Amino acid sequence: MTDLRRAGVGPRAEAGERARSMTGVINVQDLTMRIGARQLVQGASYRVDKGMRIGLVGRNGAGKTTMTKLLAAQSVAQGTSQAVADADESHGLEAVEYEGTISCNGSVGYLPQDTKVGDLEERARDRILSARGIDALLARIRKAEERIATTEGDAMAKALDRYTRLDHEFTMAGGYAAASEAARIAAALGLPDRVLDQPIGTLSGGQRRRVELARVLFQQPDTLLLDEPTNHLDHDSVLWLRDHLRTYSGGFVVISHDVELLRDTVNQVLYLDANRGVLDLYHMGWDAYLRQRAEDEARRRKERANAEKKAAALRAQGEKMRAKATKAVAAQQMLRRAERLLEGLDEQRAVEKVAHLRFPDPAPCGKTPLRATRLSKAYGSLEVFSGVDLAIDRGSRVVILGLNGAGKTTMLRLLAGVEVPDSGEVVPGHGLKIGYYAQEHETIDTERTVVENLRSAAPQMDDTQVRSVLGSFLFSGADADKPARVLSGGEKTRLALAILVVSSANVLLLDEPTNNLDPASREEILRALGTFEGAVVLVTHDEGAVEALAPDRVLLLPDGDEDLWGEEYLELVTLA
Repeated sequence: MTDLRRAGVGPRAEAGERARSMTGVINVQDLTMRIGARQLVQGASYRVDKGMRIGLVGRNGAGKTTMTKLLAAQSVAQGTSQAVADADESHGLEAVEYEGTISCNGSVGYLPQDTKVGDLEERARDRILSARGIDALLARIRKAEERIATTEGDAMAKALDRYTRLDHEFTMAGGYAAASEAARIAAALGLPDRVLDQPIGTLSGGQRRRVELARVLFQQPDTLLLDEPTNHLDHDSVLWLRDHLRTYSGGFVVISHDVELLRDTVNQVLYLDANRGVLDLYHMGWDAYLRQRAEDEARRRKERANAEKKAAALRAQGEKMRAKATKAVAAQQMLRRAERLLEGLDEQRAVEKVAHLRFPDPAPCGKTPLRATRLSKAYGSLEVFSGVDLAIDRGSRVVILGLNGAGKTTMLRLLAGVEVPDSGEVVPGHGLKIGYYAQEHETIDTERTVVENLRSAAPQMDDTQVRSVLGSFLFSGADADKPARVLSGGEKTRLALAILVVSSANVLLLDEPTNNLDPASREEILRALGTFEGAVVLVTHDEGAVEALAPDRVLLLPDGDEDLWGEEYLELVTLA
């Protein structure tokens, strides 16, 4: 059952909580979720209402993303919103079994962790405006404008009349004010007009993600469900998002590993405990939650220690008395009393597991395993960069910096051979073995299971070795047999890193490797990155990742300038 028995919350408060939960925009009652044999949570009950700013936290793989997917899918099924992204309305929920009731009484806006957009030909601006249905009116206005420009006489007059009527309809619907609001939100998230006028298919992964965030915020639903909203945002955009959420008039549930965002915005915390399989509710802000959680753990440890001491004494006394026939009944009563003492305790929170990551020794290679000469890339009429030269020497460490949309991810894709340059070439050196970590987890086949993905990446390993590696990345038992499409962003990150580990790569191409990771897993990855002896090319907004890498060079895009690393470049990391 949901742990409502923490300090200050008794049976009467629990009953009151159940009564109040019937009035929320989203109401969850007695929710139990499982994937295969693994139970994620049991008996969770809570509500999300206006003014509730909730942080949903827990370790990677605990079920946070699955829970928000379920809430979003139920809102769509109940006809209250179009919360789920167009391209994948199931979001891998077919593998999830759940019991309990979820009711949605208002509109819901959902930002999934892995953003997938249906129509890649759609303009980014229209994608944002579609959240309120304004894009359709604008398309009709643009069509009328084209007819005015291409017709004469009566046809032109009809087109003018149609344009006037459509413009009036657009104005009465508040279209111009809404379009201005959408542009303001987009600009705050680092999406200038030139980006908004491009087809979505020409945008980088980070830009697409920000388009979807802008769309959800522009929708202004009763409840926001945001899964890692700060991914791919620069420093200024993160600060703006904090201010926006702090003053948001509706309710929201946010999953984030950005502690400052949680500290600044949330007034309640839901802690999904993967070890106990329960959802702990804390009706307080972030700092108070941390203190209360520590107190809860201290209380649990003290209560268990006292109870175990008493139970041990009762058992010892009971065992002594069992030998005497006249006292056998009393002995049994003592033993049962000892069992009851332990049964009534809250379980202690076990120490949360962390993926054990160690990159193996890189495969032997020549002095310069990877070289790029005169690389150029454009999407349609938009030139991303041109004439870029880069040489990756054995064991070198390079950070690629540039503003959002400058081509950082594109450069890694070209180096990895995922995309082909418009001009120039990527020249592999002697013994080159590339390990590519993709921002959007493109290296993972979502139609395969976790174990099948790793087995295909390391065909030389037997099943025992494959499962041993997966176990070190916290994929044990049934988790290893889950289809990859049901994994959370953090779990996909762990799987992608596991694939890198078995690759024996001597050149790692890493695109935002710390996104979606809980603090403990992030620290483990940064530690492993710092000890890797091969070459690394890194794209990140994470200052800590850059410091752990200790780069020797920096590549500035889109100009393609190369320079020795200096501390002055560190402040550009979060701004880029």
